[in-house]
Formats: sequence, C-alpha cells, structure tokens
Amino acid sequence: MGTTVLNHKPGYGRGERANRSPCQKTMSMKPPTKSISYILAISASLIVSATAFSLRSSETLDATETKAAVTAITTKILESSQFAHQRLDDALAGKFLDRYLDALDGGRMVLLQSDVAEFSRFRAQLAQATRRSGDTSPANTIFERYLERLDQRAAFVAELLKTEKFEFTSDERYHYDRKDAPRPLDLAAAQQLWRQQVRYEYLQEKLADKKDADIAQTLSKRSARLVQTMRKLSPNAVLELYLNALAHVYDPHSNYLGREQLANFNIGMNLSLVGIGATLQTEDGFCKIRELVAGGPAARSGQIKNGDRIVGVAQGEGQEFTDLVDMPLPQAVDLIRGAKGTTVRLSIIPAGAADAAVRKTVSIVRDEIKLEDQQAKARVVDLPVEGGGTKRVGVIDLPSFYASEGKGGRSATADVAKLIRKLKQENVTGLILDLRRNGGGSLEEAINLTGLFIPSGPVVQTRTMEGRVEVGADRDGATLYDGPLLVLTSRFSASASEIVAGALQDHGRAVIVGDTSTFGKGTVQTMIPLDRVMKQEGLTPSEDPGALKVTISKFYLPSGKSTQLAGVKSDIILPSISDALEVGEIELENPLPWDTIRGLELAGENRVGPYLSALRARSAERIAKNVEFAEMQKDRAQIRKNRETKSVSLSEAERRREKAENEARAEARKNERLARTDTAPTTYEVTLKNVTQPGLGEPLKNPKPLGQTAFKAPTPASDEDAEDNTPADDTLLREAQHILTDYTDLMTKGKSPVVTRR
Repeated sequence: MGTTVLNHKPGYGRGERANRSPCQKTMSMKPPTKSISYILAISASLIVSATAFSLRSSETLDATETKAAVTAITTKILESSQFAHQRLDDALAGKFLDRYLDALDGGRMVLLQSDVAEFSRFRAQLAQATRRSGDTSPANTIFERYLERLDQRAAFVAELLKTEKFEFTSDERYHYDRKDAPRPLDLAAAQQLWRQQVRYEYLQEKLADKKDADIAQTLSKRSARLVQTMRKLSPNAVLELYLNALAHVYDPHSNYLGREQLANFNIGMNLSLVGIGATLQTEDGFCKIRELVAGGPAARSGQIKNGDRIVGVAQGEGQEFTDLVDMPLPQAVDLIRGAKGTTVRLSIIPAGAADAAVRKTVSIVRDEIKLEDQQAKARVVDLPVEGGGTKRVGVIDLPSFYASEGKGGRSATADVAKLIRKLKQENVTGLILDLRRNGGGSLEEAINLTGLFIPSGPVVQTRTMEGRVEVGADRDGATLYDGPLLVLTSRFSASASEIVAGALQDHGRAVIVGDTSTFGKGTVQTMIPLDRVMKQEGLTPSEDPGALKVTISKFYLPSGKSTQLAGVKSDIILPSISDALEVGEIELENPLPWDTIRGLELAGENRVGPYLSALRARSAERIAKNVEFAEMQKDRAQIRKNRETKSVSLSEAERRREKAENEARAEARKNERLARTDTAPTTYEVTLKNVTQPGLGEPLKNPKPLGQTAFKAPTPASDEDAEDNTPADDTLLREAQHILTDYTDLMTKGKSPVVTRR
C-alpha cells in the first residue's frame, strides 16, 4: 500500500523526522545521530564487501550496477535498523516475494496459481541473491508476466463489453475483498473473476444513472489505461515497487523512495507544492484520503473527510473526469496536483458509505496551506446546565504540534499558552484540549505543551534500536493551567498527540474522552539518503539512488506502556463514526508490536481516578437519551456489517431498493434535525489575532465545529449536494463539554482526590 502527501507540514509529521526536524532542540529530543551512525556503520561495512563490485572509487556505476548496489544497501540497512535486527533469511525472503506479488496484484485476480508456482523457484536463493549481489531479476521477471496477464485481461474485458448483455436480475453477489483469497487456478478461472468484476463495476455506474454506452466506454478505457500505465513504468519505478515490498516486510512505515518520489517528498515537506492538502494512499484499487492537512483546501472545504475514496478527477468546470480506479498512486497524485488558484473536481465515495455507487462531486481550489488555519484556536462556551444557569468552559483546538525556528517562528506551546491565559481571564471553569484531528508533529512541542498542565515530571520515553532509553520530561516546576482538564481524542489522533494524551492520563491530570483508542503510531522514522552511504564506500552511482525511510525508535509513556499499536485508550468512550472505520496502526500490515519497558515513578495527585465511575455513569445516561448518538450507533452498526460482509449484491432491483431506503432515511434524519428546537449555546471565538483584545466581542451567530472531524453517515443521500454530517461533530463536542462540567461539579462538591504514588 503506497502513501503520498499532497501538501504536508514543514518538517514534521506523524513522528517522522525530516532533514531539519523541529524536534532537534532539546537534548532528549535530538536527532538520533547514534542510531543513524549505527545503521550506517553496520550497513556500510557489510555492503561493499558482500557485493560483486570491484570498482575503483573514481569509476561511475552504470544503471544496472547502481540498481544492484541500491538493493544490497537497502537490504543491509533494513536488517540493521529494525528493533529485532532481523536478517533477511529464507523465511523473510518468502514473505518479501509474497508482498511483491500482492503489490502488483493485491486483488489476486490477475496472476494465476501456475504463475506463482513458477516464481517459487526464486525462493531458495532470493535471500542470498538480494543480500550479496543486489539481484533484482525476480522483480523484472514477475513484472513481465504481470503485464502479459494484464494484456489478456484488457482484451477479455473489451470483448465482454462488446458482446455481453448486462442484466442484473439474479441473486449473485460480488466479493470485493480478496486480500486473502486464493489466486485463480487457471486462465478460465481468472476470466470468471474478471467477468464478475466487470459486472460489479457496470452496476455501480448504472446505479449512478450512467448510460449503457457511456458505461461500456468508461470500463473499457479503465482496463486499457491500467495496461498503458503499468507498461509506462520505468525500471526505477519497478525497482521502487520491489524494494518497498522488502521494506514493508519489516514494518509498514519503512519505505524506499526512488528519485522522483524523494523529490515529491521533499517538495511536500517544504510546502512549496500546491495542491488540496491531503495524504493519500492506495487501498483495494482506490485512491483513499488517509489524512487531511490542517488549514489545507480540502480541510477548509468541509466536504472531504478521512476515509473518503477518490474515484475520478477533472480539471475545472466542464472538463471530463479521469477515472482513478486501479490507477497507481503517483499517477493519480499528478492529476490531483496543480497550480495555485486552479480548480480540481473530485468524484468521491464518502467514507463508510453503505453503497459504493453513491458518488459526491467536490470542487476545490488548489492553494497553499494558510498558516493561521494550522494554528491553535479557542472558543468560550456558556453551556446551559441542568437546573438552570450556565457554566463557562473553554475549548482549545490544536491541529498539530507545529514549530518553526528563527525569529518570529511559531510554537504550538507558546500559542496554546496565550489562549489559556485568555480563557483564564474570561473565568472558564474547565478546559477541553481537542486533539481529534491532530496527526502529530514536533515531539519537543508535545513535551513542552504537556508541561503547561503539570508542575514537572516525565512525559515520554524513547527507546532506540540499540536499547537506550531517553526520557523527555518537563522540568520547569511551573503549571500554567491547574484546573479541570479534558482531552478529546479520536482514531486520527496520532504520534505526538498520543504522547500528550497518554502522559496526562498517566499523571492522572486529565480525563481522556473520545474513540476507543487513538491511532497507535508509536514509532519514529528517519530518512537516509543512499548516495551518502555509497559515497562513504567510494561508489559513484549513475543517478540519484533515492533514500530509505526506516524506523529507528519507539515511544513509551511514563508508565512504560508503548503507544505503538494500542494507542491511548479513552477513560470515557463516546460512540462515533470514526471509531467504526478501518483507521489506525492496527489496520496496517505487519505493524511493530505493542510492548512495555520499565515505568517511571510519578509523584502527585491522581485527580481523575476518584471520579471516573460517576463521570461514566452520567455520560452513559445522557448518551442513552440523545437522538444523535442513537443515529450514530445505527451508522456504526451498518459500517461494521459492511466490513464483515465484504460482498455486495449484483441484483439491480435489490440495490435500487437499498439505495432508496438509504436516501429516505437520510432525508428523514435531516428533517428530524430541522424539527428539533435545539439551540447552540452562546459561543465566542478566540484566535491568536484577537487574543490580546479586551473582552470576547460578539458571540458567533452560527458556530461551526472548530475542526473538520465530522463524517458522512454510512447511508448518505446520493445527490451531490447532500448535507454534511456536522451534527455528529457538534454532538461529540457537546457531550465532552457536559462531561467537563460534571467533572468540575464533582471536584468542587465531592471529596478531595485520592493522593497516590505511582
């Protein structure tokens, strides 16, 4: 599964270190130079001696020799960079070969069992040939066979579309998830699968009210285009597919980036690339939104959500859509990118949609990410409480842990501190830190920001590949905000945001509310330019050999628990759509495991523990009475059912009936919302522009959610103007506000917290 960033944060991301990471200021957060040197020392000392090169340093490797050197180097670095330090042996090489086959044919519908049996001859020598001589001949042999099968498939599909009369009256079902299915036994069995897939795609277009002639043309072009696209792949692109398969055997965040991909990565990290502001990945032939960049055009539009699948792209109004289904990710990305100020139209299947025939067209003006939209912002909410009156609560939305060096540079901690001082001036009774859409950022900022809420103490432990454990701690002895605190999280809270939530939970300082757990990204990656390694050994490549992104360390909380895979579990779980989606580290293939190290001693109060039982009971009582939560529970059940079924009916009558029911339910839900007389509480907005001004100004007339965290219901209306499901976001935040007011009541009226030593 590939991943590409379309505009990303400068120098920071999901715990990944760019060449100049903002994490490089404090001693405990310095770049892991020992780890990098360790990798280079081990790999470089083995690479040249183990390869077939006997060149003088003045000679330049030709293209074939360069690829062999890159392969051998990549193998050695991966062996030395992972925590298990696992040698590429025969067992691992077998997994490597399987991953490459799936990288080409993830749906297991193109290559035959006889093909795979033939390729098994590579298994016995694959480990040794890859390690010692950088042999990539298996990649090319398999790729050529894959192209032959694609040609056969395209010819079959073209003939089928000419001769078949497409009727959908039977109770046939199409099983779209074939990740673990056996490959077709022979060509006849493959053609049966191809025919069923064409029937499925034909019905999808038919349900979207396309004409038969247009459908046939679309599907024929789609099949032919895949062949054309794959035949245009350069030898370097094939090598990238091959080495990525090798890297992913070690862990899902390790990648080989060829020359072009490395250039794209650097452009994205420097924000000089203009686009929609999203991280994309391929999944089951679809181009899927993995993460929206705070402040990017896609996030600002409010029409695109994490998990949406992009099936078509058009350049401006009136232009024809280009089909993206089965298109390799780099080619899809090139179509979505464009010049600043230009419009791109996207045809989208909403996240969690019960029927993939539902399409929504979104127009986005490409733009650079606005700094002010990435920054922390706050609101003051006068929340009505039972028995009359209001309680004033503060909400701080933090999209990322940003940092920039130099005079006038921005700091997430400094900005949040300004907002906290303002909220304290306005006499808020409690504070919510909203991290639901925070994908990470500067680790130093995460530590410093945690320090705003605790006097001092450990925040994170980082274990390197060599086994060293470094502690990142707040040591200033001061607390900016000492009142009731709630942290709101989701499946999209990752990396640095998980460290903040987990540390505050370990210290007993904040109530963690939200999805069952956070993303579970508890590893750190670094980028190693391969030309640097080659030059150390006197090898001169014929072209830029690219770079390798490898995992070099893991995060642990003060308690000693890793955030990897398990994430941070909420103290109080709120029903949400995001909790039902296939999101998180656990959904990735071959993730590093969860583990623990020795915990650290934490002194002080556990302010949360004594009240959790009462807070959970009160929240559960409200949720049981809330209509929006009831609807979300239905949505979650439908999404889970879809995930378990993994098949869809090919009966047109049944599908149209389901579609009509979905539309009717969505319309009824919309009307019910309009009929309800719920009014938003009085809300004031606080930004870094007005934070120093006296008072709060005028309240917002129609306050929208601070962050675009809402999701489409799994049964949305099919028309392109379907209303965005923002009430779900309001409902989650409102319940968090009620939990906070419960917390403040219990703290003021109840007994003092139990003081514990942990």
